Amino acid sequence: MKKISILALSVALVAVSCKESKTDNVTATTEQAVAEHAGEIFTINTDSSTVNWTAYHKGGLNPRFGTTKTTGTFSVENGNITSGSLISDINTLTTDPTAVDPKLSEGKTAADLDTHLKSADFFDVAKYPSVKFDITKVEDLPAGTESKVEGANKKISGNLTIKDKTVNVTFPAKVEVTDGKVNFVSKFTINRQDWGLAYGAEGDPKDWMISQEVDLELNIVADK
Repeated sequence: MKKISILALSVALVAVSCKESKTDNVTATTEQAVAEHAGEIFTINTDSSTVNWTAYHKGGLNPRFGTTKTTGTFSVENGNITSGSLISDINTLTTDPTAVDPKLSEGKTAADLDTHLKSADFFDVAKYPSVKFDITKVEDLPAGTESKVEGANKKISGNLTIKDKTVNVTFPAKVEVTDGKVNFVSKFTINRQDWGLAYGAEGDPKDWMISQEVDLELNIVADK
């Protein structure tokens, strides 16, 4: 009976430690040279664009999710994106109210989480009010490449700057350029520790309880 109980516990722990991936993993490397502007400028429509984020506790449990607003531009030449820059104002970060149940969070609400995420414990918006992504390379997605984004056709590389740290990330995206409009969709997962984004000092139990994985989903619309 004891052996069966231990086995059951082990199976349960494995089950909660794995979450079904709904995003693409990025390839991360050092900061690269930003792509030069070429072609026409398309301006991001902030009201029509979203940057969705999801963070988890250990094992993918108890997810927290929400949005931020973004601004910026894309350069387009011969029907293809050549460069671009996205800026998310962390002051606009909003946690979805359904992501935080006060009954299970010691009375804390989504608004309380917003305040905490913007504090020096995490993003420290007083010093670092924005997160920036500068495209460094745009390539055709190799045939046969699997992606969580249906219809993904491009491989995007760019410098992602969070607080005072810049890391180059590469991920698949679906990019559509039509007359007067750009639609850019991607879903990818980053490791927050690559940017030193931690809760407390290294090894702090509070930080250990939070998954290092953060899912990002970009749905960007830009107009000429």
